[in-house]
Amino acid sequence: MILRIAQIPVGSMLNFSYIVYDEENGIGVIIDPSWDLQKVLAILDKNNITAKYIINTHTHFDHILGNDHIAEITKAEIIQHEKSTQKKNRSVVDHENVNIGKINLQVLYTPGHSEDSICLVVNNQIIITGDTLFVGNCGRVDLPGSNPSKMYDSLGKIANLDNSLVVYPGHNYGPTPTSTILNEKTHNPMLNFKTKEAFLKYMLN
Repeated sequence: MILRIAQIPVGSMLNFSYIVYDEENGIGVIIDPSWDLQKVLAILDKNNITAKYIINTHTHFDHILGNDHIAEITKAEIIQHEKSTQKKNRSVVDHENVNIGKINLQVLYTPGHSEDSICLVVNNQIIITGDTLFVGNCGRVDLPGSNPSKMYDSLGKIANLDNSLVVYPGHNYGPTPTSTILNEKTHNPMLNFKTKEAFLKYMLN
């Protein structure tokens, strides 16, 4: 099994879509398709990848805009957290596993930016964090459905993961497109508040 991840810059909001796939057997998942779908389809075609699932880290429009079109073309099933109210084929919950061949994607429920936010830990090597954790920052908590208290708890949950996990965020908002848990714990101020009260005071000002 050879685990590969394609990080695909899309749209004008600096989004990332992803394809996670096993190079040996050509099976994969598409994460957060939105704009520039031709880029996603070109990578599938070039690498002979069969997309089994579409997984959304949350259901803000800029992360699900391409769901229907990609699903129609690939016949992939759409997976979202059970709190999502959008169209999906399968609901998942915290710590549920999604398997494609020898690739395991563990769902971590991380509300805060939205009530249906999840992160995906892939084969204990990488974590796709959506709009929960960015490189050097975290997602907004001033939107409808956001909750800064839950965001603090979710960031703590991520910070307790293995330091070596490579972080792949939902937007290219940081100094680099990827990071590691250790680097974020060291340099990301959002992971270094001593108390929830301090975090909430900062985020709500």
